[in-house]
Amino acid sequence: MQQIDNGVKSTLIEGVAWQKSRHSGPGGNCVELAALPGGDVAIRNSRHPEGPALIYTREEVAAFLDGAKGGEFDAMVGEGRLL
Repeated sequence: MQQIDNGVKSTLIEGVAWQKSRHSGPGGNCVELAALPGGDVAIRNSRHPEGPALIYTREEVAAFLDGAKGGEFDAMVGEGRLL
């Protein structure tokens, strides 16, 4: 199994399918996720697909998604801008 470290160049992660939200705009301003062998999740910036990937556990991603679904981060992107 390939050893995948946090911050690895995304293009070096082999055999994964990157996925972005269907809500992503045509300008590519989104993050992409890929399920990794072993259960971790890689996340990269869709505007820089050759850039680094951050690696999280499934539990960490689930906790973030639960918070996002619950509105915990809404103030950070209010009215289309970061506060």
